[in-house]
Amino acid sequence: MIEAARSFLWHNARVLEQRRFLYLFDGGPAAPVTAAVVAYRNDDGGFGHALEPDGRGPTSQPLHTYTALSLLHEVGVTDYAEQACGFLTTITNPDGGVPNCLATARDHPRAPWWQVSDDSDLLMTALLASVLHKAGVEHPWRDRATDFCWQRIDDLAKSHPYEIGACVQFLDHVTDRPRAEQQAERLGALVREQGLVDLGDGQAPEGYAAGETHKPHNYASTPDSLARKWFSDDEMSRDLDALAAQQQDDGGWTFPWPAWTPVTTYEWRPVVTIEALLTLRAYGRIS
Repeated sequence: MIEAARSFLWHNARVLEQRRFLYLFDGGPAAPVTAAVVAYRNDDGGFGHALEPDGRGPTSQPLHTYTALSLLHEVGVTDYAEQACGFLTTITNPDGGVPNCLATARDHPRAPWWQVSDDSDLLMTALLASVLHKAGVEHPWRDRATDFCWQRIDDLAKSHPYEIGACVQFLDHVTDRPRAEQQAERLGALVREQGLVDLGDGQAPEGYAAGETHKPHNYASTPDSLARKWFSDDEMSRDLDALAAQQQDDGGWTFPWPAWTPVTTYEWRPVVTIEALLTLRAYGRIS
């Protein structure tokens, strides 16, 4: 499985994913991964330039910045977090939340779901706060964002899979563990009640493309995630079997959301291939 994925990465991936694969699976060095990520950095401390493939423009965006901080943490680097928090401070609303997509993206190519808005977004703020907690980065921005996330999660009565996934990441890493466990239990029940997990029926939630569903491993990518308790051992095992079986003949995995421009197919597939391998390794399916 890893050999086939390695061939796929060398045939198709960006330098970033090639370097990341070498680091994660072949004992490669961390410095080239850092260098590849920092190439997407802007002078304002944020990140842009299609680091997350669906936002093609150069301007710093919250999602690019989250992706960069996650990749840097993966190789043990937090050197750029302070500057990134400085950027986030400049785009934060009075309630402590950040928008999903800034107006600076308006004049550049982006996926249809990258909708410009000034409104604070729980999904995006939770992702950013989660990676700062995970990396142990202390900053006033993180504290304000954490308060925002707690309030929004406390009030959350109706949601969608990507938002729930972001909330799980926040709950997995925020410092208040008893509160996180309590809210995770509630969100798990909400996921079941609102049909936000695909346990085999393949039915996409309202507003999602056909086949664009969240499986158990999308919520619980590692066994120690709070979301792992949402699913029985049998449900998790069947899901991991299906994930392994989804490796394509070329060695890579593919993604369920629409490819709105051709290049995103070639940039996203290496990303989801690495994520699939990491999930399977976390659950002991590959060494």
